[in-house]
Amino acid sequence: MTTAVRTAWAIDTAHSEIHFKVKHMMVSTVTGAFNSFEGSVESDGDDFEGADIRFSADVNSINTNNEQRDAHLKSDDFFNAEQFPKLTFESTSFTKKSDDEYRLVGNLTIRDITKEVELDVEYNGTAVDPYGNTKAGFEISGKINRKEFGLKWGAITEAGSVVVSEEVRLVLNVQLAKAA
Repeated sequence: MTTAVRTAWAIDTAHSEIHFKVKHMMVSTVTGAFNSFEGSVESDGDDFEGADIRFSADVNSINTNNEQRDAHLKSDDFFNAEQFPKLTFESTSFTKKSDDEYRLVGNLTIRDITKEVELDVEYNGTAVDPYGNTKAGFEISGKINRKEFGLKWGAITEAGSVVVSEEVRLVLNVQLAKAA
């Protein structure tokens, strides 16, 4: 009996984006990103079902296009980047729902709190680039409650509106490169 060889993939950071969206004052949405991240995927051949997925992002790379807000997000009110410099994700299952739709379940750790999260994944296909490298593309989305991960800062306006919503939408566009 032969053991199946696992296929290794790495996130192509030059062609991937890790974004989050949060309601501000419940009237607009602020988009942020992590500019420094890495991840790996191990799958059985070129079929991604059952793949093992690992991801981490450098909290100090957070960028909302506002230095003051970014500094606040790095503080103990939110991520506490000094004490918890990385957020991590490790999959527990990656299940095919249809030809191009998957359900990703795994453990997300922010600060020192780990919670199970479920994410929707759309598989955009696999292609070979002009240099002979095999690439695969995915769009990943989901929602988390930031307060469940210890990002507890909150304020209320004079009129009673929440300044920053508890719900955070995750929007990731990920391109994987197959290991040579």
